[in-house]
Amino acid sequence: MNISLTPKMDQWLAEKVASGMYSSSSEVILEGLRLLKRQEEQRQAVTEDLRQEILVGVMQLDSGKAISFDSSVIADIKVRGRDKLRI
Repeated sequence: MNISLTPKMDQWLAEKVASGMYSSSSEVILEGLRLLKRQEEQRQAVTEDLRQEILVGVMQLDSGKAISFDSSVIADIKVRGRDKLRI
């Protein structure tokens, strides 16, 4: 596999190896790929969590458990939030 890097990234890669943090360019690239994979997995987990929360909300709406969301509800949420900060 061949990877093309910009001169700036190539220099940065060489600096990482020269610093002793990594033993080779391949090690730097592999670490970057591991981090990218972890980030993608976290993004997918967050997306799935949001889908589940939306599903709960839809089910609550379907079962008539919804309340009107108006300025009085917002004010109540703010008061409860500020009360929690005072504890």
